[in-house]
Amino acid sequence: MPNTPSASPLRPALFLDRDGVLNEDKGYVHRWEDFHWIEGAKEAVVAFNRAGWLVIVVTNQSGIGRGYYTEADMHALHAHMCQDLLEVGGRIDAFYHAPQHPDAKLDAYRHPDPPDRKPNPGMIVKALAEWPINREASILVGDKPSDLEAALRAGIRAVLFPGGNLKTFLEAEALLA
Repeated sequence: MPNTPSASPLRPALFLDRDGVLNEDKGYVHRWEDFHWIEGAKEAVVAFNRAGWLVIVVTNQSGIGRGYYTEADMHALHAHMCQDLLEVGGRIDAFYHAPQHPDAKLDAYRHPDPPDRKPNPGMIVKALAEWPINREASILVGDKPSDLEAALRAGIRAVLFPGGNLKTFLEAEALLA
């Protein structure tokens, strides 16, 4: 995690769920060859970057705990995402993930109520502690009620993305000029 000085001015953050918001949710996506950006997702990230917002991904990744793929696989996918965004002038400032699940196959990831797994707010709370974020000006975009619940518990405004073009949706929500 990058070291952010506590004296940095507070900035709004765009919190994004990954599967279903940034990429097509095909179930346990963990390989670059299976990853497909949602239409308008890269453009939305770039627009928020240019507007001075932090862009932070908060993603449940129970496929790790279920033994479908490893954390290294997920990190490799996130590195590909960052490289792809860099090519169009965009960036994701941080990724937070929750590999725990109550029914995880792997003991290390089994937890009855994982504090980081949405609808719990742990990932957002960590980001708020580690980055100079203006909570009141920030927003989370998710595609499931659990995403919105996590944001509510963390004191962050949230909107439900119904699918389609992410940039167009954010413009229609008056979140993007």
